[in-house]
Amino acid sequence: MPRAKRKKPHDPAKAHDRRSRDLLRNAEVATVEVDNPLALDPGDKIVVLRSTRNDPLGRLHSHHQIDEAQYQAGRAFQSDWEKAERGPRAVDPTREYVDGGQAREPITEGQRKAVLRLNHAERELGADGSAIVHDVLVHGMTMNQIGQRRGLTTQRWRDYFSRRFCECLDCLALLYGFATQKR
Repeated sequence: MPRAKRKKPHDPAKAHDRRSRDLLRNAEVATVEVDNPLALDPGDKIVVLRSTRNDPLGRLHSHHQIDEAQYQAGRAFQSDWEKAERGPRAVDPTREYVDGGQAREPITEGQRKAVLRLNHAERELGADGSAIVHDVLVHGMTMNQIGQRRGLTTQRWRDYFSRRFCECLDCLALLYGFATQKR
């Protein structure tokens, strides 16, 4: 004879628990506290899961390998890159001409300022630092992939790229105003 199921006592704290319990097998997530969009009082926070699989900057931040200023500076660099990237395109003479085609999009003031900030950041970071930041923040590469791309695959080189990337994030944090100069 089958056993009767016991009912668990009602827990009012779990009445509206909307946390997802199903994750993909290859999911890489981290918990992060954000402002509650449905909150009645401003400043209420909720804990959500953030995917870090294709986000090296988010993974470094969730593992406490970079601080908040470095994280915000990296996000500001990514935002500037996205603004500058969507500018007007060159005319492609190989494409067939179409009547009524869309007029070219003019460069906005926000795009112009983003390009100026990126140029200033590239001068401050130097060629090597700029290449590492671009590989990580734009292409989403890991330190291992950066080393393989350059033919430098030992652990010592991965550690060097990691330290150099953190130095570059410190420089970006100073440029974007998320940190102040240390004495």
